Amino acid sequence: MIFTIAGKELKALFASPLAWVVLTMMQLITGYAFLRRLDDFLQLQPQLAQMGSPPGVTELVAGPVFGTAAAVLLFAVPVLAMRLVAEERRNQTMVLLMSAPISMTEIVLGKFLGLAAFLAGIVALTALMPLSLAGMVRLDYGMLAGLAGGLVLLAAAFAAVSLLVSCLTVHPVVAAIGAFATLLVMVLSGEAAGDGLRARGWTVAASLTQVFSPIKSFEPFGRGLFDSYAAACLVLLTALCLALAIRQLDAQRLRA
Repeated sequence: MIFTIAGKELKALFASPLAWVVLTMMQLITGYAFLRRLDDFLQLQPQLAQMGSPPGVTELVAGPVFGTAAAVLLFAVPVLAMRLVAEERRNQTMVLLMSAPISMTEIVLGKFLGLAAFLAGIVALTALMPLSLAGMVRLDYGMLAGLAGGLVLLAAAFAAVSLLVSCLTVHPVVAAIGAFATLLVMVLSGEAAGDGLRARGWTVAASLTQVFSPIKSFEPFGRGLFDSYAAACLVLLTALCLALAIRQLDAQRLRA
């Protein structure tokens, strides 16, 4: 049943003009960033040729492109996720799902996986840009895989947070604004809170704040490093938000 719901949500996304607009804007922005970085890389060739071990095209082109994609997803995911639950509640179709012989866990996971599959497609399109250079330059495929994996985990965390906010309201626009505001607060306050706790000597608490700072968790992947702690923070944030969304829908079912 989870995959049935996921397939329905994925089809609904591809049938939505808004999703196509978001996908087009993502490709335009990341495509411009890719071409700009590639042009900079070509202009730096004389200086790079004089270096002993110069950085390659993966570090100088692919890394910044994935960083740009991460920043754009901060805006795009709340827009894509706003209709997942809020619109169903507004149209009174959520009552049918809640009355069906399926659990809230299946509903939440199905909706999450449908959105996650769409976002994975966006990540794949982003990865195709540096891969298009494979026949002309030497790519670091390990670093490229790390960048793609990190962006998938980041997109999943954004989707889980946005899905949770969508469960709290019946207005899709409010859900989008609320999810974006929540993610923005995480970006702005997560690192500041960690630095403040670290200055007081509370290193364990400072490390735990990274769970609520997904962009900071993505930073090691953007530098070509696989950080198991950063990956665990993104997975934990995703699981926590999904669990809270399930609990919220369970509470709504009981009240109904």
